[in-house]
Amino acid sequence: MKKLIRGLLDFRRHTLPSYRATFARLAKGQSPDCLFISCSDSRVVPNLLVSTDPGDLFTVRNVGNLVPPATLDGQNTADRSEAAAIEFSLGFLPIEDVVVCGHSSCGAMKAILAGGVVDGAPNLEKWLAHGTPSLKALKENTQVGAGLPDADRLSQLNVLEQLEHLKTYPIVRERLAAGTLRLHGWWFDIGAAQVHAYREDLGRFVPIDETEGERLLTALSDASAQGAEEQQGLRAVQ
Repeated sequence: MKKLIRGLLDFRRHTLPSYRATFARLAKGQSPDCLFISCSDSRVVPNLLVSTDPGDLFTVRNVGNLVPPATLDGQNTADRSEAAAIEFSLGFLPIEDVVVCGHSSCGAMKAILAGGVVDGAPNLEKWLAHGTPSLKALKENTQVGAGLPDADRLSQLNVLEQLEHLKTYPIVRERLAAGTLRLHGWWFDIGAAQVHAYREDLGRFVPIDETEGERLLTALSDASAQGAEEQQGLRAVQ
């Protein structure tokens, strides 16, 4: 706790002066364009990894970066917190992208790999059940995470599974169909301090280095331009 207090004082003395205008603006409302779903692990710090400021990311953090799937009627009666965050961010904020980010050496994945039984933690045990479908993929998919320890392979496959869980929500399906939302699977290698992105065309995660970063930026620009043209065409028809 002493570290937190000292850090707060340091923030007030050295950082706050340059952020006063930012917080004054944010006091009037937020307009993040990305929903970032990551693990609660203390070693994963989304704002640090992507160099974002306050107000840039709408974040959801939980054990294992899990997204409980919705039922056929679009509700999630078991775990409403994540469901509420998805509905709020996609329905009331200008979110254009959703990132699900897993990481190496994930304790949740190790627990699932060991059978998902956590003595003395019944709530955690039930929560981890949302990640067990990835175990099937671990046996069937040998390409994703090839060469990594099983827990890290499971972590990467779990990212892909949670992206599928996202698609069980009506608002996600509707916005994907309308072309107003993009889903991204990321994975953070803690030891190398390297973020990887899933390449569907390659069927695996690749490091977001300078080359891959430029490719992603170009793809996003092209997608935005295409979306703008389609919207303009729709307005012309109307």
